[in-house]
Amino acid sequence: MKNFTVKLPQKNISKIAAVLALAVLANIVLLAGSVAGAPGPNQLIQGAVNAAQPAIVAAPGAQTSGTITIYSSLPRTGSSKDQTITLENAMQMALDDFTNGTGKIGNFTINYQKLDDASAALGQWDPAVEKANADKAVADPDAMVYLGTYNSGASKISIPILNAANMVMISPAATYPGLTKAVAGVTEGNEPAVYYPNGPRNFFRVVVTDDLQGPADVSYAVSAANAKRFYVIDDSQSYGKGLADAFSNEVRARGLAVLGRTSINGRESDYRALARQIRDLNPDFIFFGGIAQQQPGKLLADLRAVGITAPFMGGDGLNNPAFVKEAGVAGEGAFSSISGVPVDKLPAKGQDFLKRYQAKYGAPSNYTIYAYEAMTVALTAIQKVNAKDRAAILSAVAATKDFDGVTGKWSFDQNGDTTLSDFAVYQIQDGNLVYRTQTKPRS
Repeated sequence: MKNFTVKLPQKNISKIAAVLALAVLANIVLLAGSVAGAPGPNQLIQGAVNAAQPAIVAAPGAQTSGTITIYSSLPRTGSSKDQTITLENAMQMALDDFTNGTGKIGNFTINYQKLDDASAALGQWDPAVEKANADKAVADPDAMVYLGTYNSGASKISIPILNAANMVMISPAATYPGLTKAVAGVTEGNEPAVYYPNGPRNFFRVVVTDDLQGPADVSYAVSAANAKRFYVIDDSQSYGKGLADAFSNEVRARGLAVLGRTSINGRESDYRALARQIRDLNPDFIFFGGIAQQQPGKLLADLRAVGITAPFMGGDGLNNPAFVKEAGVAGEGAFSSISGVPVDKLPAKGQDFLKRYQAKYGAPSNYTIYAYEAMTVALTAIQKVNAKDRAAILSAVAATKDFDGVTGKWSFDQNGDTTLSDFAVYQIQDGNLVYRTQTKPRS
């Protein structure tokens, strides 16, 4: 398809966020769920989905009227704020679509509450705040669903708290594999069992996991840059380490060389010494696993300052306006991948969703439609159970199969992960984020 180019002004982060999100709107499809409720202009197919899934029976005596609360826990403080707002907008839009603006499902009023899991002290997600959010949801007798988290490290904290209370959790963004499955060379030995003290799985996600993204990124590096000698860096967080591990493992599996592997913590004053070490190894490709809040832009600037010209790539953590701003001119040519497909691969209803979001809220971010889908899956489960019963709603989400979303049909697999697996590659060029191509793991 034609490259879609959007100018990214450097004056302030909110403007950059909006413009980058417009590029995402025009080029990337993230997943989305189907809209339910009474027929309307934005009605999507749901009958086939319901027919394909087993009936879920609530416990005897469960309330069949009143209020059901859905919490979201996302980073509303720090550089992720603008992106988080687009996720919350999408969740609200999904609720409005599903209920045709009434906010009601059967005899229940749906109460959507937004929680911030970040702190000003850290400038990003905060473990203590995330724990408090999960505890708050568990203590609320009306709370049936927890939407989040954005960061995989935050999910590690909240999953077991919610699991002990049989509360379902649906993430629009957390991609670390160990939250749902064991992957050799990537996850810890006690994962994922350590997150599920109550037994049954309660965590689901509508995004593709890093054990698929890492190999997909290697596929791109090999095909586009003919790369053979790699240096791999991570940001010391669960997401970044997992993605970097998956990337490194795939490089070795192809008989190629990982010249070095190191971690940064995002608090270093500069990376010149590391950059000189990498320069001496002479890699032909550098990969970074991590988020924009951990200084990948400063890292890249220091790599370029010592004369390194090798391509630089990251995952969806770098498909972020904060990275573009921090890297500045050094970011020219940098690549990032994110799950999804270009807009011309969408069915008509998917394109319609993006147009309606743009008209109502303005430009989306790269996770906007994932957030829409997460809420829609939750509402579909609530409608199916038609009772205030956490365990039954959890079972209904787990039974999601052949969900007719804006990208076609998908299911949750036995681990709670989506069955979709496409990725798109972007490149920063002349201050713009440009869609390049699709990439996949080796089959």
